[in-house]
Amino acid sequence: MCDELSHHYHEIIKGLGEDPEREGLRDTPVRAAKAMQFLTNGYSKSLDELVNNAVFSSDTDEIVLVKDIELYSMCEHHMLPFIGKCHIGYLPDGKVLGLSKFARIVDMFARRLQIQENLTRQIAEAVRDVTGARGVGVIIEAKHMCMMMRGVEKQNSSMTTSVMLGNFRSHVETRQEFLALLRR
Repeated sequence: MCDELSHHYHEIIKGLGEDPEREGLRDTPVRAAKAMQFLTNGYSKSLDELVNNAVFSSDTDEIVLVKDIELYSMCEHHMLPFIGKCHIGYLPDGKVLGLSKFARIVDMFARRLQIQENLTRQIAEAVRDVTGARGVGVIIEAKHMCMMMRGVEKQNSSMTTSVMLGNFRSHVETRQEFLALLRR
């Protein structure tokens, strides 16, 4: 796969009017192919493998919140990065998830060609499915290079998306508590 991607990057460089054989660009197609494979390695991961049975019994029945999980993704429309942070809250129902698994879930879905709206939903649904939580809330705040580097070129713009499932959606008080914890 790397050879095929490398060939395509070689052709892109040529198509831009550059000489892919000049010293500074000679190895760029291979490096770019490896970088793209890394940036999209979420396709090669599955939720079951990632969680690896790190779901544990617990009597905790109050909100669990993991804040400021950094994320790096690629906009599926322009294949440019968007960078931000993800906040995940959930109401356990007898089971909790190992802390590092939240970051791994975020990375698995972020490391795909993606739009932020879908990414937010995928993370929320994965946490719900893995834990059987009574409710899940996910908020992502991100800056999109497709908005900053091209097009309208708005450097200070950012996007916030949220998905509320279960009690986070149906109970205003639970959602309010989640949002208040985020502001701390």
